[in-house]
Amino acid sequence: METAFSETAQLTQRSPYHLSSEQIRFFDEHGYLVLRNWIPAPLLARLQQAGRAWIDHGTQHGAPGDDFNFARRTHGPVLFRVNYVHDKGQPASLELLGSPQVLAVAESLCGPNFVPTYESMVFKQEGDGEKIPWHQDAVHPSGGYRIFNFDLYLDASLSGAGALRVIPGTQRQKQDICALTEAYGWDHPDAIEVEMQPGDVLLHNVMVVHGSPHVEGNSLRRTIYYEFRPAEEILADGPWDAAWIDRRLRLVPLGLRAYERGFPQAEQFQWKVGDGMRPRPLGSDAEELKVAHVVHTSGTFCSAGNAGR
Repeated sequence: METAFSETAQLTQRSPYHLSSEQIRFFDEHGYLVLRNWIPAPLLARLQQAGRAWIDHGTQHGAPGDDFNFARRTHGPVLFRVNYVHDKGQPASLELLGSPQVLAVAESLCGPNFVPTYESMVFKQEGDGEKIPWHQDAVHPSGGYRIFNFDLYLDASLSGAGALRVIPGTQRQKQDICALTEAYGWDHPDAIEVEMQPGDVLLHNVMVVHGSPHVEGNSLRRTIYYEFRPAEEILADGPWDAAWIDRRLRLVPLGLRAYERGFPQAEQFQWKVGDGMRPRPLGSDAEELKVAHVVHTSGTFCSAGNAGR
């Protein structure tokens, strides 16, 4: 599959964290790519601590809504997702965003005008192994552009214990999730289980079909998700406009500064966004840390479940 950014991605491979042409080809063909042991231990430890703080705060003080999502269980509501993690009082999320481990990947797949479009932590509480039904995150006309999620695992996710399942190749078109589920359940012949360890990263195309089955007695499993899209794709397909892109791009310099403060001796990412795209700061971190979406690109799934945004 050739895309508008295949050549750009190869030209920008200038650090250990930019993807190789072989990795990009694998991602384009299969709709996912695993990066083992991708996040350095000190940053991972800070993120694991932040993850605990987000869950504790959301459980004790969070109200159902855009920031905290609760699933309905027979014994009551269960928190399973924290959105807009950058404004939740833990600088580790911005440190991750500003790291070369994240931004070099975004540049590899989206080109220099990548836009951070979502940031959240999704998790299964200990003992709450409810399924995430087969789904596609967002369906869009590709037009040669890649939209992907950077999925950082804070905890192990193992086969037989609710590990994510992916159906490679399904990112090429909108899928009939109900027909797929009825025909195969969780036993689709092309499905694979993706085992992950803390610090591993899964890159997945937002159109690849994925989900995880119900499991009994599971351990806590937390995953941080950062979605990226090329600015060119958003301008062509929506659902947001140039002003929204400008506000979203302000997260990048905040992340770069946070990572440099936290890890001054580490390699820093050199942001090559186009001159016409480089945002001017608002002067208020509070305004810049949370940029609400209002509208979303629709995904596909068969039941309401917990799959869609």
